Amino acid sequence: MKNSHLQHVVFLTLATFFISTSGVLGKHINMPTEIIIWWRSILAALFLFIYCKIKNINLSFNYKKDSGTFIISALFMAAHWVTYFYALKLSSVALAMLSLYTFPIIIAILEPFFVKTKLDYVHIILGAIVLIGIYILAPAFDLNNDDVKGVLFGLFSAICYALRILILKKHVKNYNGTMLMLYQIILITIILSPVLYFMDGSGIKSELPFVLLLALLTTAIGHTMFIKSLKHFKASAASIISSAQPIFGIILAFFFLNEIPTWNTFYGGLLIVSTVIIESVRSQKNK
Repeated sequence: MKNSHLQHVVFLTLATFFISTSGVLGKHINMPTEIIIWWRSILAALFLFIYCKIKNINLSFNYKKDSGTFIISALFMAAHWVTYFYALKLSSVALAMLSLYTFPIIIAILEPFFVKTKLDYVHIILGAIVLIGIYILAPAFDLNNDDVKGVLFGLFSAICYALRILILKKHVKNYNGTMLMLYQIILITIILSPVLYFMDGSGIKSELPFVLLLALLTTAIGHTMFIKSLKHFKASAASIISSAQPIFGIILAFFFLNEIPTWNTFYGGLLIVSTVIIESVRSQKNK
């Protein structure tokens, strides 16, 4: 049982690392945000569809019962991706990713309203620690400051991401995680299709290699692995463990974008990593 739990934690951590590449790629790709997300979605959908066919994954689902929640969760996912990439464009990878990671406390508070589980007050405390870590990084509040705008976009993205996870979690026991992610990004592609008519997407010619990485590594592999991890953890526990994502993102930004983190970044990051370690130990004991 302990070895099995450790494997689940390692699997989730690896998923977190793959997802963290979104920070560097989102900051680097020089195209309108909505265009980036559309290409990211349609290419990832192609990768996942091929994978599902190779693995003979069943793509059928209960249309009458589940189509509504599939669509709603996809809307929240689309909003999460778009606002997160706006945060990346406006501020640094560190600020954008760390502001996004208020979502564990949002999930911890909302999860009892979505599933039959009691509110775990330890998750509130751990989520608060994450929030303190983000507060350390926050600049003085000024709406004319791009960093502040980036943090606000990151916070809104966190709310959307939390709601998406909570809505989708009830399906992970009934459907394959790859299939769920496939339908999500197909719906996102449809939702964002109108932007192709009034936004300049010509940059795809030069940015295609990076968009392909975003679609395959970050989306098709990373997010699918994360959805599969929800089978083994409560949504709040999974989200807190995956709070290592900003740390991975900051390290990648240092090497590939030459973004040098401040001491405040290290202090805030230390608090977040602490919650990862604490929740990893707690979730193992609760197995």
